[in-house]
Amino acid sequence: MSKKLVDVMGDLNEDEVIAEVKALKEQNVPALEIIADLQAGMGIVGKRFEEREYFLSELIMSAEIFNEASKLIGGDAGSGAASKYGTFVMGTIYDDIHDIGKNIVTTVMSSNGFNVIDLGVDVPTAKYIEAIKQYKPKVIGISCLLTTAFDNIKECIATLEKEGLRRDIKVLIGGGPVDEATCKYVGADHVCRNAQETVEYSKKYMGV
Repeated sequence: MSKKLVDVMGDLNEDEVIAEVKALKEQNVPALEIIADLQAGMGIVGKRFEEREYFLSELIMSAEIFNEASKLIGGDAGSGAASKYGTFVMGTIYDDIHDIGKNIVTTVMSSNGFNVIDLGVDVPTAKYIEAIKQYKPKVIGISCLLTTAFDNIKECIATLEKEGLRRDIKVLIGGGPVDEATCKYVGADHVCRNAQETVEYSKKYMGV
């Protein structure tokens, strides 16, 4: 373990992160060990975010630094090889094409050790069903920024129930207009107000 890499990642010092990754690579340190150190640094970022020392801009920056560093070592932050915590399926519900919030969540989840399957935007229920059957995630995320699409989330979750896919899956929802009342209305398990909350809830549910 490189304490220096963990610390500079936590401090969001991009130049030092890149320099240390290059140095470790030259020392033939295995890629997965370097990624593990980067993910430990992301853990520090998450803690500082929760303590309001860091904000959304720093959270996004940390994911960007992580991705740049993982490219250097030929690693893919979202690959199964780099995954520590299992698979997370995410998309924006059908009739909604907003992707900024979704993209932030998928990037931060990937850089925190999850194997993320990004279904994109305007995702129909059938596509969620297909992904759940194929990847067998324990947690899925549904993004929505349009109140007019709340019924679509409700329909999607109800269909998962009918298909017998709901029992072992936690459904997280998020987006500007989404709140606890929405969560109850659509039948989801939890409202995530930001990417870090998605990380922490998913880790907790997966027993990490």
